[in-house]
Amino acid sequence: MQGLIEFLARNLVDTPDAVAVRQLRDDRYATILRLDVDNDDLGKVIGRQGRVAKAMRTLMRASATLQGKRHIGLEIHEDMRQEQQPDQDQDQEAYQEPHDEAPAPEQSPEA
Repeated sequence: MQGLIEFLARNLVDTPDAVAVRQLRDDRYATILRLDVDNDDLGKVIGRQGRVAKAMRTLMRASATLQGKRHIGLEIHEDMRQEQQPDQDQDQEAYQEPHDEAPAPEQSPEA
């Protein structure tokens, strides 16, 4: 089942090297897989209104039925490895700690 999802995803995306499939849970009745793809390819794997993802889950369900499993799951995530470092630095620079002091009341000019 893991090979099936990896095969489908690699043929859908522009960067097949970024595709990774991991098994999160595999016991007697259930299997949950996690599919990681490149940020730019996430839309291709999900498809319009989730049609491609739904088709992948349907194929997983058929494969799981042949193996005697009742519950299957497919989680699709974007690959965050490339963007983690620059975004974290920018977020830390942009964050300012709140001040405990109350703002000074404005005084209206007296005429």
